[in-house]
Amino acid sequence: MYRIGELADLCEVKADTLRFYEKHGLLAPSSRTESGYRVYTEADAARLRFILRAKAVGFTLNEISELLSIELDKSNRVCADVKGMVDIKLAQVQAKIAELNHFQTSLQSLSDACCGGPRSAEHCSILEALESSTERVRVEHHSHEGNQHETHQHKAHQNESHQHTHGKTIHDESGN
Repeated sequence: MYRIGELADLCEVKADTLRFYEKHGLLAPSSRTESGYRVYTEADAARLRFILRAKAVGFTLNEISELLSIELDKSNRVCADVKGMVDIKLAQVQAKIAELNHFQTSLQSLSDACCGGPRSAEHCSILEALESSTERVRVEHHSHEGNQHETHQHKAHQNESHQHTHGKTIHDESGN
């Protein structure tokens, strides 16, 4: 028999974690002492370890609750029930990884487009890209000597006009 602090120490979690799982119906003390202390059995400890392992691989509390209900009624459930839950979770994780990869690529493009220099952010390509309705990023090329500032656009707009001034191309996105 374990008191709450002892079980928490045994499973390397805080007592508040046990109370949280109890509040959400995942874990309950087997009994209470006369003075009201929670008392857990070895079966409760095994259940807590199950919860912690399921959480460690990404299952939500609701999903863990479903897994626990299958665990408690194994003889009336089939392996396909559990595999189905794992496959759904796997698909969710793969979608999240794809989303994070997209974020990484987009953020890298924003970072690469900006010189990160000490000049005013009035012509910052990151801010311009976030303000723009296009998905393309303008790349800044700042000369840190003198007051020269060149911006090159990587995406050609249909109504874009090009003016040549002193050998440099200036892109006027307004069509003027």
